[in-house]
Amino acid sequence: MVPADGHPPGKVAVVPALPKNSAAAVGRKRPSPRRSVAPAARSRRLGIGFIVPVVVFVAVFYLYPLARNVVLSFQDYDINSLYSGNAPFIGLGNYRRLLSTPAFATAVVNTVVFVAGSLFFQFTIGLGLAEFFRHSFPLGPLLRSLVLIPWLLPLVVAGTLFRWLLDTSNGVVNQILLTLHLVQDPVPWLNTPHTAMAAVLICNIWVGVPFNMVILHSGLQAIPAELYEAASLDGAGRWQQFRYVTLPQIRPVIGIVVTLGLIYTLKVFDVIWVMTKGGPANATHTITTYAYQLSFGGLSEFGLGAAAGDLLIIVAAVIALLYLRALRADPGARA
Repeated sequence: MVPADGHPPGKVAVVPALPKNSAAAVGRKRPSPRRSVAPAARSRRLGIGFIVPVVVFVAVFYLYPLARNVVLSFQDYDINSLYSGNAPFIGLGNYRRLLSTPAFATAVVNTVVFVAGSLFFQFTIGLGLAEFFRHSFPLGPLLRSLVLIPWLLPLVVAGTLFRWLLDTSNGVVNQILLTLHLVQDPVPWLNTPHTAMAAVLICNIWVGVPFNMVILHSGLQAIPAELYEAASLDGAGRWQQFRYVTLPQIRPVIGIVVTLGLIYTLKVFDVIWVMTKGGPANATHTITTYAYQLSFGGLSEFGLGAAAGDLLIIVAAVIALLYLRALRADPGARA
């Protein structure tokens, strides 16, 4: 018998070879390894092309100035060094001299007062406004947009505005107080040590409240309404709902707001310099303004100014690292 395939038993069917250029041969041809690697190589080169400009920008405008500032803090670099190029290495001399200077101690205390006061009132007022705008009402979006105006203004403009408002002779604040017979003589807001710090604090609080309100408002909007309904059914009042529902739910947002606000407030310069230039009698000098005055405010102590700037950078870096560590240790904060 002949099998169904038409070939005798014991014979192996021979399939004729297909021409190299036939459609079937082309269809069975395996892709070249070189061709499969090419897209990956192009993708890798494209990624490097995007990364290189960022690395160059960070190296030129961040890493190099930071490294140069650190080197400068270990040198006796003054105005003469600009012309002679001679800046002797003095080790920790600038840091020892800085820490023993009474003006720097005053700047440290002023920095603590300025940062603590700004953070407390910015967060408290911002949270109150965020809670207020969480409920919808007519003209709510318009009012929320108006509250953002201080945040949109350049800090130099905000400082100049408050300097005019608090001017002793022609300031609007003194004119209102005199008209209402609340004071008998104009108050020298920016010219006395006791009121100058309060003046720059009020300006910085006014500038920072909108930022706190925006971030906290976004956190409040993300809280499910079912949680408040359940708390209300359990008999919780407004304060209890705020304490046991609102605050725990926005705890990660609070951490972000406080950390960013702390780092931002530590480096505030424009407002203080425009309003008081650190005066009177160093009453409003913070570490930032004092470092600027040492280097560029007429003293030309570049080494001391660099040392003060390094100390400020260290404080900000420690705060950021502590926050990142707390964020990593709290799984709920990352959610």
